[in-house]
Amino acid sequence: MTYIPHTDVERQQMLAAIGVTTIEDLFEAVPSTHRFPKLDLPAGVSEMEIAAEMLALSEANDHAQDFAIFRGAGAYHHFIPSALNHILLRGEFYTAYTPYQPEVSQGTLQATFEYQSMMCALTGMDAANASHYDGGTSLAEAVTVALEVSRHKRKKIVLSHAIHPQYRAVVRTYHQGNGVEITGDEGMAGLAELTDLIDDNTALVAVAYPNFFGQ
Repeated sequence: MTYIPHTDVERQQMLAAIGVTTIEDLFEAVPSTHRFPKLDLPAGVSEMEIAAEMLALSEANDHAQDFAIFRGAGAYHHFIPSALNHILLRGEFYTAYTPYQPEVSQGTLQATFEYQSMMCALTGMDAANASHYDGGTSLAEAVTVALEVSRHKRKKIVLSHAIHPQYRAVVRTYHQGNGVEITGDEGMAGLAELTDLIDDNTALVAVAYPNFFGQ
C-alpha cells in the first residue's frame, strides 16, 4: 500500500500523550554536543568522480592485470561476466532456495543442466554434481556417489594432499566408521605417487584444480 505519513496534528497528539512538546524533547538525555556532531568529511562528489579516485588509488597495488595470480586456499582469481548479475535477477532464473517445485523453477534447472553439461564436456566424465553449498560438501558427496557406484565393494579413496585441508576433513567426517580407507594426503604425494596408490579397491581419486596452493 502507499505510504501515508503522520500529519502535524497527529504528531502533536502523540507528543502530548507522552508528555512532551517536541520530538527534540525525546533526546534531552543526550548531550547537545553529541546529538548532531559535525563530521570531519570532505564535500560530496559524484559517483563517476569517486570511482575514478578509487581506481587511481588501486593502481598503487599489484593486481591480476599485471601479474599471474597464484593465491590458494580458496582465494582464487575469478572473472565474473558483467551480464551475470542481470541474469540472476530475472524471475525465470531466480529462486530463494532449492527448487523443490520443478514446474516453477525451470530457469534454475536449465542453468544447472547447462553447468553440468559443460563440466562433463571439460572433464570427460559421465556426471557432474551441482547445487552444493561449498567445495567440502561437493567433494564429500562425490565420494559418496563413487562408493555407491560400486555398491561399496570398493572402499579406497585416494585424495591429493593439494586439496583444501578443510575439504579433506569434511570427507573424513562424512565417512568415518563405515570402513572406508582414505589415503594419499598424509604426505606430499605427487601425481606419480597418487597413481601408484590406485588399485582394484579404489572407488575414487580426487584432485583439485586450481589446488590449495594456487597451482
